[in-house]
Amino acid sequence: GACYVFYGASHTRFEHSIGVGHLAWELAKSLQVRQPELQITDVDALCVGLAGLCHDLGHGILSHVFDNEFLPRVRRKEGKDKECKDKEWKHEKGSIDMLDYLIEENDLLKEFERYEVMPKDITFIKEQIFGPLGNNSELKSRYPEKKFLYEIVANKHNGVDVDKWDYFARDSINAGVPISFDYRRAIRFVRAIKVDEKWHLCTRVKEADNIYDMFYTRQMLHKRVYQHKTVKVIESMIVDALIKANDVLQFIGKNGRMLKLSETIDDMEAYIKVTDDVIQHIKISNDDKLKESREILQAIERRQLHKCVGRTAPLPKSYTQKSEKEITEEIINSFGNENKIITEKDIYVCKVGINYGMKDKDPIDSIHFYNKYDKNQPISFRRNQVSRMLPQCFDEQYILAYSKSRDEEKISLVKDSFDQWCKKHKLEKSKHLELDINQTPLKNNASPTGSSSTAQKRLPFSGQAENDEKTND
Repeated sequence: GACYVFYGASHTRFEHSIGVGHLAWELAKSLQVRQPELQITDVDALCVGLAGLCHDLGHGILSHVFDNEFLPRVRRKEGKDKECKDKEWKHEKGSIDMLDYLIEENDLLKEFERYEVMPKDITFIKEQIFGPLGNNSELKSRYPEKKFLYEIVANKHNGVDVDKWDYFARDSINAGVPISFDYRRAIRFVRAIKVDEKWHLCTRVKEADNIYDMFYTRQMLHKRVYQHKTVKVIESMIVDALIKANDVLQFIGKNGRMLKLSETIDDMEAYIKVTDDVIQHIKISNDDKLKESREILQAIERRQLHKCVGRTAPLPKSYTQKSEKEITEEIINSFGNENKIITEKDIYVCKVGINYGMKDKDPIDSIHFYNKYDKNQPISFRRNQVSRMLPQCFDEQYILAYSKSRDEEKISLVKDSFDQWCKKHKLEKSKHLELDINQTPLKNNASPTGSSSTAQKRLPFSGQAENDEKTND
């Protein structure tokens, strides 16, 4: 949804997947050349590159919006809360299912054999994407001496992987958010070392600052781009539109079976048709059953968004475990059960979490280093050994509250309820957002420098859109 706010960020998972595939192969080949004793084969490097290429095959509409927002909300609506918790679907599962489907549909086994990629190697590709398969608790397709290869595409050990390196570089350029982390330098200093009888990817001691910079880059992009308050509300509105269209949209699956949008994840023949084009299909459809969904998507295009009425400062630990539904109910009841002035139809609450990639842990604690004098001896660092100017806390959560109505009176009621809730629970509000919302407009006959009103003439496309931009963007 970031492309609705950062208009240059219109790139897709297609470009990202090609980039991750390239970087994964490049890192594997770099290790092969610099550490021949690791016995990395060309097939190993090819499989790592293919894992990078295919790691996001399972993404649905607007990527994480589909599996993190749409699927849980539509299942709650259908009364499948327990099923949703028991069988939580993630795009990594969709990726390996889609890979199996594409191999079978396109008869790719013969093509794989041309490059000496055998069935065990295909399993290796899928393990890099998903982790242990079936009932296995261990990664089976490569010997322990090559377990470090699993850390290249999706590093579940410490989060340092080429998936991040690609989207950092790509998103920062397209969203216009400059970064200083250098993935080329990171590739140059990566080395596989045996740590406590297990092989891991390590980096040079002098790269500690660059690694911290990488995790800071992740946090910063989430805060400024992916979790931007306008991005979040647009994604929520798109999910509203998809939920209303869920029972109407039909996708042809295996054996001609017709499936709802939310059911396609279990049938790759149907799921392969679930792309961002579904949104465009709803917008141009004349089906009366899609009218509500169509109106929501048109409202987004017209910038008629839910109004943000407030944001808390970072929450204390006692509130981080509460769900958005629980917080919504608390805000609605903030004036007491007998004096409700708003309902669930009036308010949207979003809980935003931002961290360095390892939740509340310092990521440097899981990373090992080496020095140039002994390249095979792993070294552990602690934060104060790197610098005393590094953060003490590595995650935070805060609440964004929106009025679904654009009526000024209703917006004021939602804001009053949110303010009362913050006061009741002794939660501080973000001063930055308060300035955004309560900004004093310039008088029509004055300018910041005191010049004549001609300097303040509005462009033809100004007006309400300009006010919306102040509130939402």
